[in-house]
Amino acid sequence: MKGFSNRFTDFPDYIIGITKEIWEDRGIGTLHDYYAPDIPVRSPSSVVKGNQGVIAATMATLAEFPDRTLYGEDVIWSGMPEDGMLSSHRLHSTATHAHDGVYGKATGKTLRYRIIADCHAINNQINDEWLIRDQGAIVRQLGWDPKDYAADLIDREGGPENCVKPFTPEIDIDGPYKGTGNDNKWGQKYAELLTRIMNAEFSVIPQEYDRAVNLEYPGGVSALSHGGADKFWMGLRASFPNAEFKIEHQIGRDDPMMPPRAALRWSLWGKHDGWGSFGTPTGAQVYVMGASHAEFGPWGLRREYTLFDETAIWKQILLATG
Repeated sequence: MKGFSNRFTDFPDYIIGITKEIWEDRGIGTLHDYYAPDIPVRSPSSVVKGNQGVIAATMATLAEFPDRTLYGEDVIWSGMPEDGMLSSHRLHSTATHAHDGVYGKATGKTLRYRIIADCHAINNQINDEWLIRDQGAIVRQLGWDPKDYAADLIDREGGPENCVKPFTPEIDIDGPYKGTGNDNKWGQKYAELLTRIMNAEFSVIPQEYDRAVNLEYPGGVSALSHGGADKFWMGLRASFPNAEFKIEHQIGRDDPMMPPRAALRWSLWGKHDGWGSFGTPTGAQVYVMGASHAEFGPWGLRREYTLFDETAIWKQILLATG
């Protein structure tokens, strides 16, 4: 890979390798090299600029969860080393809540949750990032309801006027990556599936999903078959029936020893004006940052992983409604 250290065999090896080096091997100082000084990092809970903020957040997380592990399940990527590459990295994390921190008093509970991180890298350095953790899964395992956690967080951050504002396009930071992925057919196929679902064409699920599809959704929810997919996507869309759905980034890949697969980053931007997964309609303006990975087989879509941050959605609803 031109511009990258020769100790990495390919781009997935780079992404998985530096993640372990930073978090599990305690190479936090390597972030000075692996992350650009002015990197924008967008997550559903906030947007920050600068490597120093990344380093501070990493140390705070490890202080609260000192045995945290990050197992790389897949890296779905696009681009070329000379021009820059975008990785959509799906991780399965474990961590023991050993010390007090942003999640409250230490509980001693061991957590399992997923993360999807989209990172742009060039010349051995990441300079743009979109990060989604399954906060709903984290807080539920700690004994919180996501809505209650969001309300408590608002109070601990100084109230509605002073708290950290969730990410929306209105506070986005312009970053160096301007790409939209690639034109591989599997990315296109998955983008068409989600677009049809968001256009209320839920009949596409039994038509295009394997009847034995395995599903992993926000809140640490594992589901099976067409009914599980219908319940999840119906509940989300019903909460925001008039929100604009947009595919922000799209990758498809065919790789040796792997099924055809796709990675999408997508958004919903509009009002909470329907009955669905987020309860009584409030009319709050909400931005949902979502990411999905899919694997395809001989009978259709056979595995689907989708993440968004339920606590950030509830935070937006509570800030709008009091």
